[in-house]
Amino acid sequence: MSLKTTAAPRALFMTLGAAALGMTALPTAAAAAAQTVVQGPSTQLDEIIVTGARNPEDPPVVADARRRLSRTPGAVAVVSAESLQDRYAPNIADALRDVPGVYAQKKWGGDVRISIRGSGIGNANHLRGLFVSQDGIPFNEADGYGDVQMIDPLLARYTEVYKGGNALRFGGSLLGGAVNLVTPNGASIGHTASVRADYGSWQTARVHAEVGGVRGDWDGYLGVTGATAEGWRQNSDGQQQYITANVGRSFGEDREVRLIVQGAYIHQQIPGSLTLALALSTPVMPAAANVANDYQRDYASARTTLSTKWRLSPGLLFEGAVYGTWKDLHHPIFQVIDQQSRNYGAFGRLDWEGRLFGLRADAFGGAWYRVGDLDAQQFVNVRGSSGTRTAKARQNAEALDVFGEGRLFVTDSVALVAGGAVGRAERDYQSFALPGVASTFNLTTGKDYEWFAPRVGLLWEGTSGAQAYANVTRSIEPPNFGSLSPTVGGFAAIEAQEAWTYEAGVRGRNTQFSWDVAVYRAELDNELLTFIVNPALGIPAATFNAGPTVHQGIEAGLDWRFAPGWRLRQTYSYSNFFFDGDKAYGNNDLPLVPPHLYRAELRYDHPAQGRWGGWFIAPSVESTPSDSWVDYQNTLKAPGYTILNLGFGWTVSEKTRLFVDARNLTDERYVSNFGAVTDARVASTAVFWPGEGVSAFIGLRIDY
Repeated sequence: MSLKTTAAPRALFMTLGAAALGMTALPTAAAAAAQTVVQGPSTQLDEIIVTGARNPEDPPVVADARRRLSRTPGAVAVVSAESLQDRYAPNIADALRDVPGVYAQKKWGGDVRISIRGSGIGNANHLRGLFVSQDGIPFNEADGYGDVQMIDPLLARYTEVYKGGNALRFGGSLLGGAVNLVTPNGASIGHTASVRADYGSWQTARVHAEVGGVRGDWDGYLGVTGATAEGWRQNSDGQQQYITANVGRSFGEDREVRLIVQGAYIHQQIPGSLTLALALSTPVMPAAANVANDYQRDYASARTTLSTKWRLSPGLLFEGAVYGTWKDLHHPIFQVIDQQSRNYGAFGRLDWEGRLFGLRADAFGGAWYRVGDLDAQQFVNVRGSSGTRTAKARQNAEALDVFGEGRLFVTDSVALVAGGAVGRAERDYQSFALPGVASTFNLTTGKDYEWFAPRVGLLWEGTSGAQAYANVTRSIEPPNFGSLSPTVGGFAAIEAQEAWTYEAGVRGRNTQFSWDVAVYRAELDNELLTFIVNPALGIPAATFNAGPTVHQGIEAGLDWRFAPGWRLRQTYSYSNFFFDGDKAYGNNDLPLVPPHLYRAELRYDHPAQGRWGGWFIAPSVESTPSDSWVDYQNTLKAPGYTILNLGFGWTVSEKTRLFVDARNLTDERYVSNFGAVTDARVASTAVFWPGEGVSAFIGLRIDY
């Protein structure tokens, strides 16, 4: 097995890995030191550190989520709604910006490239290798393909992040893990009603309103968001509307039935990717074809969930749901993509706490069944409208996961953890020959996948709530329909992607510090990678199974409250992904995810004085200090960048807050992300998405 890496990254990986494991001694020393100082006011560390310790200022629903996630012997995180109140966060990239190890970068509008530990890096577009859901209900199609444009962070009470194999609670066995948004309800909303308005650069405007409450055994919540923007680049106008209704009926403590209905509509023009030279010299210009053919995406969705949480006994809790989603897509690009999909499913999970062999123990187990069908058509693009139909197909996917995990505390502070998932996925495809269209054909084909993904781990928990952990997890990703690339000969010979991931880390907090450090190494077989072929010929991409590849890295977060009102937050991700003796690419580095990603924010909160409310100021920096490879042959790099931002906020009154969010203050020209190509010396390299220029947004929030 090759351990391909340069001397500096290898040294960095080994040094920080040893430091992470050595930090297991830190909680005890820090706790002892904390006893020698005067206890100051408690403060909220709100989004990235998960420990067993309860933060007094956490809303109860968020604190409970932290406690639940702390059972996991691996890297997890919680992002609370409170962390988004004082900044402009229109998409999932902004919501997850302070979670170490999450690579989420905006391309245009709400289209975000999101990857955890290199998941889905072979995709030129959209989502793969990561389960993204709200209340456990997937935004992914039943075959795993997904899109995050339907997400409104303002309609989430908090967001859970389960990195890698730590997503077993959702039946997940994907390399990237899971991101799950939790909808507010009448009991968790934290106020009776709220109105928020944001306005800023490029005619950006957003209004959000929500109302909720509890009456007797019933609770209800209604939230709506409307947004519009011309966009920084030409041909990037867009608008979005979201609505969520959540009604619950309680039958006693930990016993409820809940109905959630969600709807969304998105219209977004697509400016297109550019060559590197154009992305840096004239970044606001659109791709010529995108203007000529009015590239855009119109997307409507409706989602309905009926769920229950039911306490069966003091130590046994059942959670389950049935759901249905409908999506309609009108997507003029090289042709007009017209799709309608319907996805249905059900899941149930039991959580148990008690004693086993006289030792403290807990466990969860359940099953998740899902089925979906998609009607796909393509038409000649006539300036954004549908011309002659050129393709017609139907896709059907079905999957079942049965999963479970348990912890047994062999001492008061050390738990052995074991679990796994058994899964099956089916892909059935049918295409239809169209009269007068020579490229179409009749085909009926299908393929099934089965797997077992075990998991073992170790968790240490100190009296302060600090934790250290280690685990080994297998992940499986069956290819979606796009990866299978059906032709007249049937599906392409694409196998499921498999990986073993080894992970270790520490996390904890005291009165001054919060820390969260993880190191991991994933050894992959048959990684699903994609190269751009020729969209003009109706072949947007082709997928292949790579030879052995390795994804390894470090995810680190540190909060330091070094003086009253002052906090320094830092996150750092090191990503070292490479081929391991591939027939075509040897030991080359994999493209897309930058080797280093660093973010830091220094924030000062000034307390209220007399009639004047409190205020804060928060300069921040985001940097990728080294270049990133663009092609598998390692002949072209995208340059690194550093951008400076500034946040400011004022608490006008107890119920009114005002903020300003200024970004890229130096108007840095940079590439936010790009698509991969095989060899930049011979392939088209118009794959770069320019990062946005200098901008400012102001927001006002009023609670009732």
